[in-house]
Amino acid sequence: MLQTIGDFLLTLAGWALVILAISPIAGAIGWEVWLGQIRPRRIPQSEIEAIADELVLRYGDRAEEIALINEDRAWRYSDSFEQGKWRRVRLRLEGK
Repeated sequence: MLQTIGDFLLTLAGWALVILAISPIAGAIGWEVWLGQIRPRRIPQSEIEAIADELVLRYGDRAEEIALINEDRAWRYSDSFEQGKWRRVRLRLEGK
């Protein structure tokens, strides 16, 4: 048990430092989850279908391959939102 107010304040300061040290890491992880998982899911399904239909019209049987290339390019350039968008387009094309 804590003996004095001084011990309590010292423990509180220690926890405050731990939280302060962890917050940039937690913020970066949260930002990546927002960009790569949540934000792409907010794109309307009609927009995803329009992109998929345009790829089919333009590239025919290669549409899924083109979507995969765009997804890979977004991954290589660390663009999580574009990667998520192209993943949805590719999955839509796989379902056709």
